[in-house]
Amino acid sequence: MITHSSCVELSRSAYRRNLRFLRQVIGPTARFSSVVKGNAYGHGIDVFLPMAESCGVRHFSVFSVEEALIADRCRGPQTDLLVLGFIGGDALEWAIERDVAFCVFDHERLAGAAAAALRVGRPARIHLETETGMNRTGLADEELPAVLDFIREHPQQLRLEGVFTHLAGAESVANYYRVAPQLQVFAGQAELVRQRAPEPLVRHAACSAALFNYPDSILDMVRVGIAQYGYWPTQETRIHYLTRFQPGASAHLHDPLRSILRWRSLVMGLKRIKRGEFVGYGTAYQAMRNQTVAAVPVGYYHGFSRRLSNLGHVLVRGRRAPVVGYVNMNMMMVDVTDSAGVEIGDEVVIIGQQKRARITVRAFSDLANLVNYEILVHIPATIPRVVVE
Repeated sequence: MITHSSCVELSRSAYRRNLRFLRQVIGPTARFSSVVKGNAYGHGIDVFLPMAESCGVRHFSVFSVEEALIADRCRGPQTDLLVLGFIGGDALEWAIERDVAFCVFDHERLAGAAAAALRVGRPARIHLETETGMNRTGLADEELPAVLDFIREHPQQLRLEGVFTHLAGAESVANYYRVAPQLQVFAGQAELVRQRAPEPLVRHAACSAALFNYPDSILDMVRVGIAQYGYWPTQETRIHYLTRFQPGASAHLHDPLRSILRWRSLVMGLKRIKRGEFVGYGTAYQAMRNQTVAAVPVGYYHGFSRRLSNLGHVLVRGRRAPVVGYVNMNMMMVDVTDSAGVEIGDEVVIIGQQKRARITVRAFSDLANLVNYEILVHIPATIPRVVVE
């Protein structure tokens, strides 16, 4: 029984291609951590994670325990999880029991982790986040000695596995004078922690943008988010990388990243509109000719922004069909006059390729004045995700 008005497909072959490229950039030694925060950037943790595992990925990073719970339910026995953000209270005990690592960025969380480990009867696996200039969360230089002393005093409760930082603005080379000093500060902090750590330490600072713009940030592990899904963090990053390593080449033809997501719906209804008539609510769109418009059961509730009213496009029968009138909560109208023979039930592609035509996430973000991250994470988790080859 069909219960949903649209579906999101994830391409395993496109993901494998992205991994091959990213591992070439990263090099042979750094560990690859797949960042699946924000419901795997809108791709669906419960579907994406097993697909990534089938492609050889064995480490995943989430932001919160809420996401870790989903990831834990669908991961294999050899797959590791790291919580980079929100965790507290009895969730600390859950993480310790489930062998999930988590970050520590203040003394309160460190003390809480030690107490929870004592109650559970096994050590907490922790990664220290240091402050290098982001001014968000992280341990300052002056806090590190006391934190390291506390860890040394609680060897049965605390297992220090890593040290990391977040870079402020790695998506732009214009931020060099902010990011480069961060890497210098972090190098000193990581060395201090390494000298006090009883076991080998995993250092990590690089996100997707840093891989391309600041290769010195590639250390023992990299946290790859948006790039693994086939999107560049920014157009600046894309152009900077492609022109540096493919001089004189066409950035479009030689782009090594492929979107793994395809979002499709169907034609729910058809209307013949006479010239001069209005379509939908109000007077947002008036037909300038006799037209055929199709109702598509996807609206701003589903993540298709209302800002795309009279601006956005979808694909029907391999041709672009413009959105006409306001995008409604649960549906929109598109002009299919130039797509001959459209019938009820025909496939409508919202993001992705149909025949030779393609609509990218960037087309959404540019028109709606949003970044591609926003477009992706606004696709509701209730829309089914399925893996295709």
